[in-house]
Amino acid sequence: MLTLEEFSDAFARAIAAAGDGIPKERSSAVTRRGDHDLNPGMELPEKRRPASVLVPIIGRPGQPTILLTQRSADLPHHAGQVSFPGGRAEETDVDAIDTALRETEEEIGLDRRHVEVIGRLDTYVTRTGFVVTPIVGLVRPPFEVTADPVEVASIFEVPLSFVLDRANHQRHSREWQNMIRHFYVLPHPDQYIWGATAGMLVNLAEFLLDVLGDGVTAGGVDASGVDGNGANDAG
Repeated sequence: MLTLEEFSDAFARAIAAAGDGIPKERSSAVTRRGDHDLNPGMELPEKRRPASVLVPIIGRPGQPTILLTQRSADLPHHAGQVSFPGGRAEETDVDAIDTALRETEEEIGLDRRHVEVIGRLDTYVTRTGFVVTPIVGLVRPPFEVTADPVEVASIFEVPLSFVLDRANHQRHSREWQNMIRHFYVLPHPDQYIWGATAGMLVNLAEFLLDVLGDGVTAGGVDASGVDGNGANDAG
């Protein structure tokens, strides 16, 4: 199992190997990941909106976890789905990092002073037209989170080892607008992690496993993780 420091070192090595970093991106052919990865020929909206999410890596004893949220059932779009904290860019945001940290503060009350930004993942384009920049940040307990009930129903964590295990990168499909669409699903026992969030988690795993190798998850994976409610002391 990786420690938080080992994760940070592996992420830095992966960035160095890819010649990537902040704010520099890789070539557009590599950087533009998205819902179209599993759906060749998918037409993406011409009008695309910039957004950012935070991928919070939590330094729990034993092994790091990844913090996720379940969206409120009352939201007009993607209600009840699992997501990273984040959202669309505002004109007042300095950059993609600022967007991710601001949205995280608004949605789950995690103060940006607790987040050590270490890099970014490939840009992810959704079929709904969002161009999402996933910002990776380390979070060391103690810290507090409080869900905004308008946007977030719950806050929970999954083990990093669960995400790194390729056996959990399942491909599912369903009919949508008279077409079969394919998407990733991570089979967490308590949450249905799918779509763009699952796609970005798979991208994170592939990025790290390029330097770690698949043996990092040997010895079994506990998917139960650390669960939280909407308002808690995450320390």
